[in-house]
Amino acid sequence: MGVRYNAEKKKVGSYYSTPIYSFRCKCHLCDGWFEIQTDPKNTRYVVVSGARQKDEEWNPEENGGFAIHGTRDTFCPPCRVSEARAIVDTDGNAGPADPLAALEKSTTAQDHVNKVQIPRLESLQEVSDRYNSDPYALSSLVRKRFRAEKKIDAAKRAADDQLKGRYGLPETLQLAAEDDESKNAAREQWERGRREHEVRTSIRRARLQSSAVPLSLSSTSSSQGRDPLALLKARVLSNTLQSRTFKPPDGLK
Repeated sequence: MGVRYNAEKKKVGSYYSTPIYSFRCKCHLCDGWFEIQTDPKNTRYVVVSGARQKDEEWNPEENGGFAIHGTRDTFCPPCRVSEARAIVDTDGNAGPADPLAALEKSTTAQDHVNKVQIPRLESLQEVSDRYNSDPYALSSLVRKRFRAEKKIDAAKRAADDQLKGRYGLPETLQLAAEDDESKNAAREQWERGRREHEVRTSIRRARLQSSAVPLSLSSTSSSQGRDPLALLKARVLSNTLQSRTFKPPDGLK
């Protein structure tokens, strides 16, 4: 565990656009002061005064940590106490690597290049060559296909607008595409609606017949003394008994 210090921070310079900061701290075990500055060029901290950097060998893997290539300690001369600050070595002085692990890593990377990256690059190059072989012909083909699709879309839009105007549908309504599946579904739905309508009509007709028979019998005997409104109702009821034709809409015949 490290020690947290209350430092006097100030800007002492800059490396290009990166500022260089100085931290002046007091040792927590004595009255000595030490100063540390940032080093943006080498991405490290530099001890300026009051202490000196201490390097010692320490393997973090043996203590349950992660592999770190080096350690840098801050040593306080007045109290002869060092504060361990283990950081990653950025000077390129890494520890000895395992030759077998390095060989396995290089072999795996080479296999990935040969089996994945090179075939992918070759396929991309083939696609690029195919599309860039004759740009004018490809552009003409695309424009011809676009004009044909544009004519089809315009004809479909005109037919949809005509159908919306015939049945009073809103202009914002999006009609489904006309294919065999949608036509069969619409035809089945229309047949089901026609059967339901015939059932309702037959029930209504039976009710009207049962109520119109006594009216027709009484209308012949007392037509002189009845109200004209009653005679009109009897005539309307008799007219409803006539057969009605039910035409299917266009496209479902």
